[in-house]
Amino acid sequence: MARLWIAALMLAMATPAFAQPANVEVAPATPLSGLPPVSSALTITLATSGDFERKTVHYGCTGDQDSISIDYINAAPNYLALVPIDGTVLVFNTVLAASGAKYVAGKYVWWNKGNTASLYDLTQGENAKPILTCNEVRETP
Repeated sequence: MARLWIAALMLAMATPAFAQPANVEVAPATPLSGLPPVSSALTITLATSGDFERKTVHYGCTGDQDSISIDYINAAPNYLALVPIDGTVLVFNTVLAASGAKYVAGKYVWWNKGNTASLYDLTQGENAKPILTCNEVRETP
């Protein structure tokens, strides 16, 4: 009897009777009142053939914000920059540059040369000015 019930349940779940038509829009789920918001984390494992270095650099900026802190992760052959933009940290990957270190993530480019760095939004055009121009803040004791 139990096998028959399980088979009937599986058959009911496999039928498209509860499938939504393609033209129906479904609103995002709303959190239940009293429950904390859900968060998640991501772990990326990088294989490295040499030393690993993580360095945080603080910048004073002009543009959309007055300061920013960037985490650089150097784990050859992977070179990353963790850049906070609009309340979210984006993972930028290094790309070929004529000078300095150039990192990209989606529509953004983070380009540092010596003690200066700039953030570009590629959707603003090829010759657009940076949305953020920064100078490294060196704290000396």
